[in-house]
Amino acid sequence: MIAIKGLYESHLTVSDLDRSVAFYRDVVGLELAHTVPKRHAAFFWVGGRDRSMLGLWSIGSSPVRLRLHIAFRTELEQVIRSVDVLRSKGIVPRRRGGGPELDEPVVFPWMPAASVYFDDPDGHALEYVSILPDAARPELPGTVSLAEWRRINAE
Repeated sequence: MIAIKGLYESHLTVSDLDRSVAFYRDVVGLELAHTVPKRHAAFFWVGGRDRSMLGLWSIGSSPVRLRLHIAFRTELEQVIRSVDVLRSKGIVPRRRGGGPELDEPVVFPWMPAASVYFDDPDGHALEYVSILPDAARPELPGTVSLAEWRRINAE
């Protein structure tokens, strides 16, 4: 087997490349690495230069639309802060992709990880996620609020 150390790049198709470049640069906060105008593509650094990359490819007027998911790893404080930051930019923070709006991160107990989802302009489900130092609790179903998770772990 090959010892994989991480995911280096992933790609999404978008309907309006300029709009998506602005979104991923100005809302998500990624650094634009490179554009290829002839191929209608743009590439962003994720987590800093040379660490990981996200490619965006324009599908123009194609009727084919896929709703995909990408999670961005960050610190717990940033996941918590993302709820207000997203709202300040007119973006709805959600429990899951396309799910109900939330006021605080949720926790996936089986991992455990704190999470906030939001949609890009093409409906791709993006997520800020932070792995928590607590023991996994796979017996808890679904998700719980971060406040509930902290209460459970304080007992």
